[in-house]
Amino acid sequence: MSDVLVVGAGLAGVEAAWALANRGVSVTIAEMKPAKKTPAHKTDFFAELVCSNSLKAERLGSAAGLLKAEMELLGSLCVQCAKATKVPAGGALAVDREAFASLVTEKIKAHPLISIETREVEDIPEGNVIIAAGPLASEPLAEKIKALCGGNLSFFDAAAPIVSAESIDMESAFTQSRYDRGGEDDYINCPMNKEEYELFYNELVNAQSAELHSFDKRKGVYEGCMPIEVMASRGADTMRFGPLKPVGLRDPRTGHRPWAALQLRKENADGTMYNLVGFQTNLKFGEQKRVFSLIPALKNAEFLRYGVMHRNTFIDSPRHLNGDFSFRGRENLFFAGQMTGVEGYMESAAAGIMAGINMARRISGKETVIFPNFTMIGALSRYISDESVKDFQPMGANFGVLPPLSEKIRDKKLRYEALSNRSMEYMREEAVKI
Repeated sequence: MSDVLVVGAGLAGVEAAWALANRGVSVTIAEMKPAKKTPAHKTDFFAELVCSNSLKAERLGSAAGLLKAEMELLGSLCVQCAKATKVPAGGALAVDREAFASLVTEKIKAHPLISIETREVEDIPEGNVIIAAGPLASEPLAEKIKALCGGNLSFFDAAAPIVSAESIDMESAFTQSRYDRGGEDDYINCPMNKEEYELFYNELVNAQSAELHSFDKRKGVYEGCMPIEVMASRGADTMRFGPLKPVGLRDPRTGHRPWAALQLRKENADGTMYNLVGFQTNLKFGEQKRVFSLIPALKNAEFLRYGVMHRNTFIDSPRHLNGDFSFRGRENLFFAGQMTGVEGYMESAAAGIMAGINMARRISGKETVIFPNFTMIGALSRYISDESVKDFQPMGANFGVLPPLSEKIRDKKLRYEALSNRSMEYMREEAVKI
């Protein structure tokens, strides 16, 4: 009998199993393919990439590149296989999807400490368990996870965009809570006059939406989270009675109430990221950048995360998970992958690495590890376990989750390189120790 059961053989599951096995821990992966597939999966391979063959930027001076560099230092199987199956894609790490998944599957099956069971897990077993079932987890297991989390489980990801605090044009914005209720800087308000609003409205209703995948097209998609573009289509003033309502606000530049105002709310305790309140959207990413940048205060906005609407089973991690990816109240149960609220292929794989490392450490009686918040993996670990995050939505790698540098660097490229170097200097020294 193996020491640990890993549920799911997606990117997170194989990374968790690989991390455990390479630390001398025997693992069983329970995977329902090929006997049963989700609507998104087409092959029998592990770590199947569903929507894209791109694993984002490869250069170290990018958030995605930094994440992969940290993962590589931790012995990532997915980064190793991605580099072995890469295809030309400019500065991105793109792979031959089938070759990538095939190589991952081959290496997992060849490891002497990893065994595979083809079966659907419908309950949360006792013992040492890592749940890495992915955003399309089967309904019986999803219901058990929901019960474990006190009935709280998101089955649809409707997230508004997030921008970096430093990119907001504060000369076109002001801080104030509506009717002065709450803290003075609880919200940043982005006012628009009538002409600015009408331009924004016209571009929004004519913008292109992203196509939903077949597994996202299900009843109830927009319950309680209507996309801003759908709201706008119901009338020119609908948004002004909804998320863009200006009542209770006074623009200090004019002394009057704005015609419309978008409110931005802190996304993290450090105040480095701000959420566009009420701007859930299914617009294409390029359209979000183009249209939302028409709001004067966001004319130079750096979008750290674009809005998304898709099927995505994830737990309210700040209420249930520790930064080491263990479940609060049950120390031998870990979660990994997109279900924890990290967004993206490599982010999911990184969560799997950390869950595997920390399960191995717990079994051997060592303290679990959480990397510092100036590393990308450490920052994401802290984001998913940060109890100050109230309206929790998934987050991918971006420089906004990292604390700022002690010195101010105006040039964005140089600043990002400095942030990456700060992390890598630490990781090169510490990763080998775990």
